[in-house]
Amino acid sequence: MEIENERKRILIVDDEVSFARMVKLNLEKTGGFEVRTENKASYALAAAREFKPHLIILDVIMPTMDGGDVSNQIKRDRNLRDTPIIFLTATVSKREAGEDGLNSGGALFLAKPVSVEALVARINERLPKPEAPAPEPPTPPAASTGTTLQP
Repeated sequence: MEIENERKRILIVDDEVSFARMVKLNLEKTGGFEVRTENKASYALAAAREFKPHLIILDVIMPTMDGGDVSNQIKRDRNLRDTPIIFLTATVSKREAGEDGLNSGGALFLAKPVSVEALVARINERLPKPEAPAPEPPTPPAASTGTTLQP
C-alpha cells in the first residue's frame, strides 16, 4: 500500500542537460517529488522500467528519437502503459498552449519555458489520485433476546 505523503517519482527525458537539471532541482525543492533525469531518448524506456515513475515529463524534439517514439515505447510496456506523460516543447508557444497547456489526442503539451508553479499544477492534475479506503463492512445486528416490542 502506497503512503499518501510519499514523494512522487518523476522521470524527465530531455536532451537539454541544463534544462532537465533545472527542472529536477526546482521540482525537488518543493519537497513533493523524487526526480530522475535521462538525457538520451534511446535510454528512456530502460530508465522508466528501472525507476518506475508516477509521471514522465518528455521533451518532444530530441536527436535520434522524438518524444512521440518514446511515448509509444512506454505505452507498449505493460508495466508502464498507464504512466501519465506530459510533453514539453519549444515548438508550441505559450500563447498557443496557454498556462494550462495544450491537449492534443489526449496528451498534454506544455510550452518551454514553463514556470515551476504551472508545471507542478499540471503534474498534480495528471498524477493518479490515491484510492479511497474501502468502507467498513456493516455491523451485524445484535442477537435477538426473544423480546418482542408490541404497540
